[in-house]
Amino acid sequence: MSALPDPHLSAERAARRLDSRVLRVTESVGEFIEWWGFKSIHGRIWTVLALHHEPMSQVEIARTLGVSRALVSSSIRELVGFRLVSATHDGRNAPWEAVIDVWPTISDVLRSREWMMVESARVALEGAIEEAEIAADLGEEVAWDIDRMRALLRLTEAAQSLLKILVALRAPRAAEGMTDWVKRASLIFRGLRRSER
Repeated sequence: MSALPDPHLSAERAARRLDSRVLRVTESVGEFIEWWGFKSIHGRIWTVLALHHEPMSQVEIARTLGVSRALVSSSIRELVGFRLVSATHDGRNAPWEAVIDVWPTISDVLRSREWMMVESARVALEGAIEEAEIAADLGEEVAWDIDRMRALLRLTEAAQSLLKILVALRAPRAAEGMTDWVKRASLIFRGLRRSER
């Protein structure tokens, strides 16, 4: 006669499997965040806090992620600076929770970093076009294709227009509002494509 499986062991096994899956999610988010130029640990900590059913102490976060408390402490300070986590109260050992509305942080990054990179390319292209036009007006042979420079400049300006739209958009606070937000964004992008023709 075969023994019935112990329900406590099955529940523990299921909990370990779920924990393992969630940790894979945190690693994936960490890799994505790192690709954006931030630290992987920022994404991992934010994800653990966002997915956990209640706020967590720094000790719990460190234990869950298998990292040092010092790393969690310094990363939490940085995440507070990015407005991505907040303490539940003012106490020294207050638990932490994720700020789910991340759009203000994303739009700040787009505005301060991506916008400046595109702006730098735009200014450089304008300077190159101006120099090429002066050389052509003086009858000098120009080794660079001015029309392609102008096309690249238009692309750069279109990228800036897209960034302006993204920064101005306000992501929905609730999941049910996501469909309306995606529809509005799609209409804007369709309008952009038509205006480029």
